[in-house]
Formats: sequence, C-alpha cells, structure tokens
Amino acid sequence: MELDFITQNAIIYVLIAWVVIVVSAKALKLEKYGFEIKAYSLVYKNKQVQSVLTKILGRTRRGIRIFADVSVIAGFIMMGFAFWFLIDNVVKYFAESSDFAQLTVLIPGVTLTSSSSIAYFLLSIPIVLVVHEGAHGIVGTLEKIRIKTGGFAIFIAMFAGFVEPDEEEFGKAKKISKLRVIGAGATANVIFAFVLGFILLTNPLFALVMPEPLLSTFYELPQGVLVLSIIENSGAEQAGLLANDIITSINGNPILNPLDFPSLTPGETSEVSVLRDGEQLDFLVDITPSPEDPERGLIGIMRDNSLAYKPVLNFIEWNDPSVSMFLLWLWMISFFIGIINMLPLPILDGGKFIHTIIDKKMSEKTVNGVMWGIYGLTFALFGLNIALSYLKSGWFTI
Repeated sequence: MELDFITQNAIIYVLIAWVVIVVSAKALKLEKYGFEIKAYSLVYKNKQVQSVLTKILGRTRRGIRIFADVSVIAGFIMMGFAFWFLIDNVVKYFAESSDFAQLTVLIPGVTLTSSSSIAYFLLSIPIVLVVHEGAHGIVGTLEKIRIKTGGFAIFIAMFAGFVEPDEEEFGKAKKISKLRVIGAGATANVIFAFVLGFILLTNPLFALVMPEPLLSTFYELPQGVLVLSIIENSGAEQAGLLANDIITSINGNPILNPLDFPSLTPGETSEVSVLRDGEQLDFLVDITPSPEDPERGLIGIMRDNSLAYKPVLNFIEWNDPSVSMFLLWLWMISFFIGIINMLPLPILDGGKFIHTIIDKKMSEKTVNGVMWGIYGLTFALFGLNIALSYLKSGWFTI
C-alpha cells in the first residue's frame, strides 16, 4: 500500500518546522524573555514559578500533603508495574507471540509519520508536561525546597519540561521529602490518566484499548462484524457467505471489531465462522489477492467498519471523532509517560528514586556501581522489548 505524500516526507516536514521555529525565535529576539536558542534546542526558563506554586499550595495544602505521601507508595507500585510489564511481555514473545505488545519510541517524523498522529502527539505533550512538572514543583514547595526556575525544552522533535529545585536545599532535604518530590510527577500523570480514562469509558473508541475483564464490564460487546455485501467471484461468494452474516472468528481468532481481522495470505484457505439467523456456521474460504496490493489477501466481503461497542456508562455523546482520538492519545501518553518515567534509568525519575533510597547507606563508589548495574539491566530489558518488536513486524510506524 502506497503511503500518502505527507507520510512519506514526515521527517522533512518536522525539520522544516524546526528551522522555522528557530529562525522565528531569533527574529523575535526571544532571548530577552528567558529563552535559550540553539541550532538543536529551544529552552525556556521562568524564575517566577515559585510564587505561582506557593499561591496554589496555599489553597490546597492538605490535599497536596496527602498526594505527596501517596506519591512515594505509587512510585514503588509504578516501578514494579513497569518491570512486570517488560518482563511479562518478553515471556509472551516466546510463549504466545500473538499476545506480545509491540513497543516503539514516539518520535515525530520517525515513528510518528501520519499527519494526524503527529498532531495528536504535539497537542498532548504540553498538557502531560505541565501536569508532570507542576506536580514536582508544588510538592517541592510543600517540602520547603526552593524552585529556582521552571520551563520547557524542545530538541527538534523531542520535548521536555522541567522544574529546577535549588540543588543545595534538595540535597539537604530529608529522604522522604526527596522521594515525595521525585514520585509526584509520574503519580500526577497516572492519576490524570485514570480520571481521563473514566470519562473515556463512555466512548466506544476506548474499548479498543481496554483489556479483559474490564472490556466486558464496561461495554456491551458486539457479536462480531457485519457483512454488508459479497464481492462477486470472490472466495467468500464461492464458499457460501451471504450479506448480513456476522463474522465471529477467522482461523480461530475471535472477531469483535474490524481491527481484529488478521493478515491473510493470497492462495491460502481460511476458516471463517459466522452467525446467520442465530445459527453458527463454518466456511472454508479461499483467500484472493487484493487488486491494490497483490501480497495482501482478501476474504471477498464489504464489511461494516463501525465500532459496535456500547458503553455501559453512557452519559456523554461523542460526535466528533477527532476529539475522541485526541483524548485517547492524551490518555495513552499521560499513562505511559507516568509508568515509563519510573523505570530506573539515568534521565528518568525512577533513577533518582532508587538513588535517593540507597544513597548514604553505602560508600559513594558502591552506590554508583549499584546504580549503573540497575541502569544496565533496565536498559537491556527495555531495549529487548523494542528489538523483539522490530523482529516481529519490522520498524513499524504510527
């Protein structure tokens, strides 16, 4: 299948956009307003963040105190969940490859190649960063650690937000205070994702990412995918499939929505199960090549591509698909950035979390050795998931 022009040239458009951003920033002399502009980065720092955080804290101190304490416990839970997911996913690759969840790093123009996915990503990231860094800052203020600056950075196609505490005050703070500050960012992201997820339970689109038993709890599941019509002289016609049949499985794989249809090879024979007038029937269908792509196999039907999931919680009308997709992206990025950020790697909160726990319990040399051992193990596990994803389906893009 041919890619559209924007998809084929996504990385070029990203680089062009970056050049426009840098040139515009220089022309507007944004350095005067706290921006640091380089050929590969744009960094903004604001020294008034502390006063804003203090005002917020003055009205929400009790709630923030509870949130700060929860963040320490949540930090351990999220780190454990991240390790469990990565290890379990590797096991699934070798034990049951169909259950393996493919992973990729989201980079505009590289792994994000469609114009819609890039747009949803760019809209979601600032919200996620504000929640994450705002939580770090407000808990730091609660713990009486001065916040020197706060801001954001763009590195061509990568984004980052930050609050910069006073290093001396942070270093002198109690260990529990440090853990509260470090765990707050990821915890805020996951709590935000849970709240957003509850709202999205009213949206049929959210069913596509819901695992069992949550899926059948919050949605009325469709019987299968409706056949609208049969293509003339196709394998489906020869096998005896009819319009209004409901396809329930293909080669033993359950079919609940159009995305469940497996890739088929032209020339093979597939077993297709359908419901017809309430009776289940099985057919052997010869797979024919697609006119547009001879390597892609077709059953020979026109199907209903709508999502037939019916939310049990049906108190919101979702009429705009673009809003649904944006909120789904926002949920996904907020949840996974929160979880992944608690992995113990040098640039992530998880690394700082573990370092804070073991610091001063042994010599500095031993602490550094232990940390690099943990970093190496985590990086190898994370990298293995990425590599196995590549082996399964190549360098896939979104």
